[in-house]
Amino acid sequence: MTGRKITIAGAGNVGATTAHLAAMENLADIVLIDIVEGLAEGKALDLAQASSLSGYDVSITGTTDWQTAEQSDIVIITSGLPRKPGMSRDDLLAKNVGIVKSVTGQIVKYSPESFIIVVCNPLDAMVYTAAKVSGFEKRKVMGMAGELDCARFSYFISTELNISSRDIKTLLMGGHGDDMAPLPRLTTVNDKPLTNLLIKEKIEALIERTRKGGIEIVNLLGSSAYYAPAAGAVKMAKAILKDSKSIVCCCAYCDKEYSAGGYFVGVPAVLGARGVEKIVELDLNDSEQAAFAESLSHVKQLAAKVDSLL
Repeated sequence: MTGRKITIAGAGNVGATTAHLAAMENLADIVLIDIVEGLAEGKALDLAQASSLSGYDVSITGTTDWQTAEQSDIVIITSGLPRKPGMSRDDLLAKNVGIVKSVTGQIVKYSPESFIIVVCNPLDAMVYTAAKVSGFEKRKVMGMAGELDCARFSYFISTELNISSRDIKTLLMGGHGDDMAPLPRLTTVNDKPLTNLLIKEKIEALIERTRKGGIEIVNLLGSSAYYAPAAGAVKMAKAILKDSKSIVCCCAYCDKEYSAGGYFVGVPAVLGARGVEKIVELDLNDSEQAAFAESLSHVKQLAAKVDSLL
């Protein structure tokens, strides 16, 4: 027992993997919840039985009952339909708005002081949904996407240069996936700008693969990715619970920042005990600003569609 509690809504691949990684970090006691009878209970029991083998010492509970999630410090929403081959993230919008609305209502009822980290797609729209339904302070609602895109970009760069991805620091902004605004000028390899190491055409090819990183996995697996998304969600939860003041690329509320005008969009942000404690404003050049503005325009369109569904 840690005295901290993380509830993970959805016991599918993303949710169960998130629970496993959070347990491996000994981050908090974990409640895994799903509407399917037996699913969360079975996965939680399996994870609990692995504790002595894996070196974690946290309570792991599976349930269908939201009351078990009472007074959670963080709720991670992985509930939602995954993408299938041929589907865009936007194709999921209507159904997943309904799911996130329902889950968020339970969060408000049982964990009104919690932080919400959204993982399901279309990400930026689902964060907007959770924020609007919950009425929570904007700093307490955020989405995991930028870290996933950064991780994919780092991996592709590392394989191209044949170096460790740990030596690469990437920055990406804007909407998740196809709509991301890349920042290769501010991406570094051993503190050297990526633009000094690879030609423009090669960088553009890596960026395009990153944009399509999700659908590449969907086409191989027949469903969405889960290891990397789960790792991104746990990184964010850890930054909050440990008050690490880490700079994390995530979907966060921006008003005057980047002239966003009051929308949740991917930006670098400082995460700590108060949630999103600061938006890091980068000195973007004209082309970077244009790319971000284009991405933001799509985020705004999705938000308008959410409004029509709520």
